[in-house]
Amino acid sequence: MTRPTIADVARAAGVSRGAVSFALNNRPGVADATRARILAVAAELGFTPSHRARALSSSRALTVGLVIARHPETLSADPFFPAFIAGIEMTLAERGQALLLQVVPDQQSERRNYETLAASGRVDGVFLTDLRVDDPRPDLLDSLGLPGVVIAPAPIACRWPVVAVDDRPGVVAAVEHLVALGHRRIAHVAGPREFVHSRSRQQAWADALASSGLAESPCVWSDFSPSGGARATDELLDLPEPPTAIVYANDLMAIAGTSAAQARGLHVPDDLSVTGFDDTAIAGYLRPPLTTVRTDAVAWGSAAAECLLELVDGGTCTQELLPPPQLVLRDSTAPPRPTTETDHA
Repeated sequence: MTRPTIADVARAAGVSRGAVSFALNNRPGVADATRARILAVAAELGFTPSHRARALSSSRALTVGLVIARHPETLSADPFFPAFIAGIEMTLAERGQALLLQVVPDQQSERRNYETLAASGRVDGVFLTDLRVDDPRPDLLDSLGLPGVVIAPAPIACRWPVVAVDDRPGVVAAVEHLVALGHRRIAHVAGPREFVHSRSRQQAWADALASSGLAESPCVWSDFSPSGGARATDELLDLPEPPTAIVYANDLMAIAGTSAAQARGLHVPDDLSVTGFDDTAIAGYLRPPLTTVRTDAVAWGSAAAECLLELVDGGTCTQELLPPPQLVLRDSTAPPRPTTETDHA
């Protein structure tokens, strides 16, 4: 059976091919009634526009890019990116756009990929995730003429629009919850030191301790991976005065840290309280269920996609701050054992 063309839709709807193109791409210049008739005819004929033809007619790639420089172990286990990408894809699909995802091993490869994407015209814009301290990528995109949207843990001064979720209130809420339970030695297992969101969460933890009148407890910088979380936990529990609670920068490290503590014969939460960050799908089904900080990664991805599409369409997208994360209380936190606190008072 011959696939229907845009000419077939135009003929059946009694309009020009240009009007069909405008209606299908949701562009102005077509009356609402005419647009509705064109869409109905297209559906009746089973017409779906060719991505290649649309790109050629608009001189656009109709594709946006996401380049991720992460170690395979960390990325494959990280629940944030699948949810974030799902939010992006939901918005792109509604607009007839596509996502080009590239995973690279290091920052040098990441730079080369951005340069290749810009030179080949394969994407109209890109998302910048895992923002780093003194990150060169916003300036790189500027020099390449490649529009970008930055995903950040808080509004920042940047050449490109920023879609942010301020993760600090979630970390502060976790610390305040532990302090209210009676904990005084509250350690932190942070993510990679070069990431802005790792620094943000670490600083929020330190500030919350200071606001509660507590001295800063030990912090171990890790890599967001389960193995990194387990190693960091062992390091903290080997201290002469180990913490009675640990605030982890993500759920993966918290889950692995719980397992490491249990392997030592400790009981969570009686001997050690644990909090995570992300509220992964499995967090509520662990033993014990994990107290953690919930973010809506799907909504974050959708908002970022809306912003980038507005930008590549020639519009403006100002900085957008999404609702802050929320602390979800479960059974991995409890008051410390009285003897633990009084012995080291």
